[in-house]
Amino acid sequence: MANSLHVEELHAGYGNVQVLHGLSLSVNDGETVALLGTNGNGKSTLIKCIMGIVRPSAGRIVARIDGTEHDLIGLQPQDVVRLGIVLVPEGRRLFPKLSVQENLLLGAHRHAARGRLADNLAFCFEAFPRLAERRHQLAGSMSGGEQQMLALGRALMTAPRILIVDEPSVGLSPLLVRHTVSKIAELKQRFGLTVLMAEQNFPQAMRIADRGYVIVHGRIEFEGGSREALVDNDLVKKLYLGL
Repeated sequence: MANSLHVEELHAGYGNVQVLHGLSLSVNDGETVALLGTNGNGKSTLIKCIMGIVRPSAGRIVARIDGTEHDLIGLQPQDVVRLGIVLVPEGRRLFPKLSVQENLLLGAHRHAARGRLADNLAFCFEAFPRLAERRHQLAGSMSGGEQQMLALGRALMTAPRILIVDEPSVGLSPLLVRHTVSKIAELKQRFGLTVLMAEQNFPQAMRIADRGYVIVHGRIEFEGGSREALVDNDLVKKLYLGL
């Protein structure tokens, strides 16, 4: 059944500082949509609004989960997650003094995920063999690339319907960035996910995105209906391609 996300005329900020100015975007069922923008332009604030961490001052956020519509405005983060909307945060945000397996099991707290715990854990270890090898290792002692694998695996343990990934390339080598982005695409296909990915690395985002948006100073300055439209856009060429 359909899983989608729609943001309409969203305004949000922190105190007297306005960050988002009437922002609108949509992620339709089964799509991977890239939200492109450099630091400080509002990508993380938008994600925090979706996840219930920041309360918008105006606008709507509506998610359709398995065909049922939900208004996300006013929901607490735990309520958003219970619906099946799951975030892989920038910087991973793992529990460093817990083991790999313990971090993964904590991801299965959502009621819908508990009955699939064994299958999802087996798939995480299949998708990320390094996690299987190091299941008893403390998460805080792993490399950045391994921690990113663990953060993705923990999200999958939640049995998500909509996956939001915030800056998966931060702090990783080019080779690990490519591997991580490829894994996001693989996991999307395997689980039938709808994906919103906030990213600065334009070439890597375009490897897996169906389409995307460019955010500048809290506004959507360009909506590309395809990868080709994004690559051909003058703003994208200026910001990301140096043309």
